[in-house]
Parts: sequence; structure tokens; C-alpha cells
Amino acid sequence: MTFVKVCSLSDIPDSGVVGVEVEGKPVALVRKDGEVFALHDVCSHAEVRLSEGEVYDDTLECWLHGSCFDIRSGKPTGPPAVRPVPVYRVKLEGDDVLVSLDSADNAENGES
Repeated sequence: MTFVKVCSLSDIPDSGVVGVEVEGKPVALVRKDGEVFALHDVCSHAEVRLSEGEVYDDTLECWLHGSCFDIRSGKPTGPPAVRPVPVYRVKLEGDDVLVSLDSADNAENGES
């Protein structure tokens, strides 16, 4: 499993989201209650950046049509999206945020 440093923890607003590129893939990083979660940064419904949306409770809401995705599983929690978005493993090393895109991490989400 390969982890790549993508940003500093201080770059992600508390209870907020920021978009980054990891090895050419768009990733939305969500910071919530001291943890960081990584989701594919493209809504499965409308092909827009999830990182432009808002974090509510444990979901990330797409700004365009209001689809919400669970930040831990990537599963949609509200329509119109019906397909999950891939999630990625995150590791914190001090203030560094590292993300793994390895296919083994994302097999259950259809990512290869």
C-alpha cells in the first residue's frame, strides 16, 4: 500500500472540505472531529466536484443537486445519487495528510 502526501492538516478547515489531486485523481478531503476522510471528488450523479459542497454531520453534500454521501463509506444518503463514490485510506503523520489510492483499498467501491 502506497501513501502519498497530499497536504497539511492545517490546509483542511475543521468540519470542512478541500479538493486535491492525488496521482492525477481528484480527491475530496473532509476533516471532521479530528479525523480526515478521503472520497473521490466527483459526484456519481452529475460529474461535478464534491469538494465545492458542504459538510453536514457525517455527509458531504454535492452543491449542484443536493446528493449527500457518507464521508466514511462513500454511499449516497440522499437522492438523486444512487451510486457510491470511492473512498480512500488516509494516514496522518504529524501535520501531514497522506492518501492511498491502491486498488486493493477501493475494490469494494468499484475503483481499480
